[in-house]
Amino acid sequence: MLEQRRILLIVAGGIAAVKIPDLIRRLRERGAAVRCILTKSGAQFVTPLTLAALSGDKVYTDLFDLKDEAEMGHIRLSREADIVLVAPATADLMAKMAHGLADDLATTALLATDKPVMIAPSMNVMMWTHPATQANLSTLQTRQITVVGPGAGDLACGEVGDGRMAEVPDIIAALSRHFQKDVRRGPLARRRAIVTSGPTHEPIDPVRYIANRSSGKQGHAIAAALIAQGADVTLISGPTTEPTPDGVKLVKVETAEQMMKAAQAALPVDIAVCAAAVADWGVSNPAPGKIKKTAGAKPPTVKLAPNPDILATLSKPGSRRPRLVIGFAAETSNVVKNAKTKRVSKQCDWIVANDVSPGTGTFGGDHNTVHLVTADGVEDWPTLRKQAIADRLVERIATALSGKASRE
Repeated sequence: MLEQRRILLIVAGGIAAVKIPDLIRRLRERGAAVRCILTKSGAQFVTPLTLAALSGDKVYTDLFDLKDEAEMGHIRLSREADIVLVAPATADLMAKMAHGLADDLATTALLATDKPVMIAPSMNVMMWTHPATQANLSTLQTRQITVVGPGAGDLACGEVGDGRMAEVPDIIAALSRHFQKDVRRGPLARRRAIVTSGPTHEPIDPVRYIANRSSGKQGHAIAAALIAQGADVTLISGPTTEPTPDGVKLVKVETAEQMMKAAQAALPVDIAVCAAAVADWGVSNPAPGKIKKTAGAKPPTVKLAPNPDILATLSKPGSRRPRLVIGFAAETSNVVKNAKTKRVSKQCDWIVANDVSPGTGTFGGDHNTVHLVTADGVEDWPTLRKQAIADRLVERIATALSGKASRE
């Protein structure tokens, strides 16, 4: 999605600016052209020479450069780009953007641009949560400025909390999603995919249900990554508060039975990613009314019955089997061993295995540590943000399907 895209990158002052050389490198690897504006404070953390060497273009720093401004440089810079990216976006620069100040080259270019703007905030947690910053953020969002991050974690000041600039893969994914809205192209163009996500709720009575702690973050991130690479995606989601990725066809379900029917209705597809944490058992005799507790009464007996096995059903050989079927294995012990056994027993192609033991923070968290189990072996991936996991997985999917005919 970034091939031949022109990105004007504004680098403000903050310790997160040390991540910008890697961001530029990754953007250029994907075919993007990057031109940089470096603020005076940004130059305290990264040099113009570094940015110029990596971007392959001149770095602009001075509003009153006689040659550039004779050519109306601030206007030209802002108009020649496809998007303006501010990373890191400090509290000071966000305030100036919100109030329309233009006292240097960066703010002048931002005020003069007619192109989309994306910011990656980075600051101390107290600065981020301050009412002034939050008010400025709301103002910028009403102007259709895209915000990526910030994340939570250890900050350079020694405190812990929100304020970390989004990781490089997350910024790249956000840029890819932005350009995907313009045109459906990419290595997975014309490929069709199913992604299941979130938990299932198996009713005990009209009030109570059996569920699990899945948030749907990983499944939704995978759907977004597939969309960004051009796929036509049906997202089948159990109950979750996660926002729906742009461009997907969303099918909302509650039970495993409903999820199974939705998956079968979406066939045929090229790719099936079963990321949902589907309850293995449902209640065989859910009560038609709320089960009442009465004094001295014994607890009711809940009879369980096996739920349909979505992953195994989609993996069965046949004309409607997706070309690539990927399951997830949420384990609390013997993670890789159990995942290997599951891949064989379900007849799927890949298993993404992760440890969901208490204390890992996997369920509901923003990070994940996974092992990709295939017929060729096991890949141990480092701990990454869930969007970065999704991007890496989708890159592997695109490679695996390259050269194969899509299902028309």
